[in-house]
Amino acid sequence: MRILQINSDFEYGSTGRIASELHAILLLKGYKSTVAYGRKRNIDVSCSDVIRIGSAFDNYLHVAKTRVFDAHGFASLSPTKKFINKIEDMQPDLIHLHNLHGYYIHISLLFKYLKKIKKPVVWTLHDCWAFTGHCSHYDYIGCDKWKIKCQQCLLKSEYPSSFLFDRSKKNYKQKKEIFSSLDNLTLVTPSIWLKNQVKLSFLRNYPVKVINNGIDLEIFRPRYSDIKVRLSIEHKFIILGVASIWSERKGLQYFIELAKRLNQDEHIILVGLNDQQIKKMPEGVTGIKRTNSTIELSEIYSAADVFLNPTLEDNYPTTNLEAIACGTPVITFNSGGSSESIKNGSGLIVNREDYKELVDAIAKIKLKGKNKYAQHCLLHAASNFNKKVLFEEYIDLYKKVQ
Repeated sequence: MRILQINSDFEYGSTGRIASELHAILLLKGYKSTVAYGRKRNIDVSCSDVIRIGSAFDNYLHVAKTRVFDAHGFASLSPTKKFINKIEDMQPDLIHLHNLHGYYIHISLLFKYLKKIKKPVVWTLHDCWAFTGHCSHYDYIGCDKWKIKCQQCLLKSEYPSSFLFDRSKKNYKQKKEIFSSLDNLTLVTPSIWLKNQVKLSFLRNYPVKVINNGIDLEIFRPRYSDIKVRLSIEHKFIILGVASIWSERKGLQYFIELAKRLNQDEHIILVGLNDQQIKKMPEGVTGIKRTNSTIELSEIYSAADVFLNPTLEDNYPTTNLEAIACGTPVITFNSGGSSESIKNGSGLIVNREDYKELVDAIAKIKLKGKNKYAQHCLLHAASNFNKKVLFEEYIDLYKKVQ
């Protein structure tokens, strides 16, 4: 069987790692596997089974059309045509879609071709963009227009940002027609929460299977780290936060508020901040730019006493899994699918946006000590987060829909 995966990134970010790791396992098991990506790749190495859709210039044009016309997913016409020619040469038996947003592909042209070739399609939804008129996340502002018809988008300036026109009503109508056009489509969500959202959307008639995200437990495990020595915080209780992009949705404001009330023996480390955000961090907070080194990231997780994820909406964040696999307990809001990964004594779940409860949870873990949670974390990770086991569920799904 030849499988073609399509995603915005490869080996970069959470979805890029999922695509690349699934690709590696497929090759190891003797499948013919190809990954097509649109934007970012962590390692600039040429190989025939990993291809880029379009160029950096094509991405910029797509970004421009999005910023002005709110037409995300309706640009990159020429790169998509060229990519379809490559699919014709490739003749895959199954197409596995991931993130189609990311400024790299024309969704109407792609789905018209997929409908024509009638190959089975598996689509992993890593967020909500597929069934909205604009945004990838909406729950944190309480918007439910997507259930009936998007219009007058409240998140127009959020990713994928439009600074001028609001095309959400038209986008919604077109996406509904485009994404509902396939006969052999199976949806996958990494969380029960997102599955429930899909079942309220215009995609409700398609089968939906939950396959949790997995991680590499050989990389994400307890490691020695000298970061406390390097930052001169050897005797501090470390509260860690990690995000690809820090925003209000990710809960950055809770760390800022928490910094005002830190005890002398406490310190916050935030990974993934940009230069401007790092400059604005208050006393007691060390900001670190995003790292795509998984080894370095696992060292930072291992050094922390608690991982705090005050996200206001998320699907099934891999940061939770990575922290737990490194023996660090997690505290998260009961929002989206974030809380679904916290089980078996691996952390604490608090009510969404309840700052007092968040502070109390940190104090509880501090009082008990990380060691009281570490073994529970490692056992939970070994039983539930192994990517090799979870990726087998994809292979079983491929066989079922083929």
